[in-house]
Amino acid sequence: MTVLAAVEVLRRASPNSALVDADVDAFRAAMRQLASGVCLVTHCVGGAPAGMTATAVTSLSLDPPTLIVCVNRAASTYAGLAPGAAFGVSVLGADHREFAERFAGRTGEEGAERFREGRWRMSPNGAPLLRDALAAFACEVDAIVERNTHAIVIGRVKDVAAVSCGGALVYWRGGYEQLGWSQDELSRATGLSPQSSRR
Repeated sequence: MTVLAAVEVLRRASPNSALVDADVDAFRAAMRQLASGVCLVTHCVGGAPAGMTATAVTSLSLDPPTLIVCVNRAASTYAGLAPGAAFGVSVLGADHREFAERFAGRTGEEGAERFREGRWRMSPNGAPLLRDALAAFACEVDAIVERNTHAIVIGRVKDVAAVSCGGALVYWRGGYEQLGWSQDELSRATGLSPQSSRR
């Protein structure tokens, strides 16, 4: 059977009615099975830092280095993301669960209050980055595609840094899990202090 003949067979076997959207609750339950890395998306507006926790972050292309972040359009952080704006993406390690909770708004802090704890640095283009993140990307908003409740923010990566040790924080089935050893666990196993093993 040729490819065209096979396509014709499939077309005839398909129902003529339009596909209906999946049930929202079933979709949410199914997506909870997808384990995701946990990141902080941060920027400065008028000199004031702001940020949020994000699990929908992925690479888009290598040439040029580009990533995408899916952001709820109702999130306060979204207001500061416009074409040309600088923003940062910090990939959280297993030790960073408290940051994930804080920047998700689960501890009550808002805006600049979320940055009181932790070791921060400013990227060359002015985005706050967590100094001991597993990886940190300094980005510039290349484009924004709005769809329904969320927006796809496409970021051109201007600067990047990464470490080769420490476990990752992942979000799975509605909670945070650990992949690999945390810095504290590594320090106990090797006898080195956590700070000496971080950049």
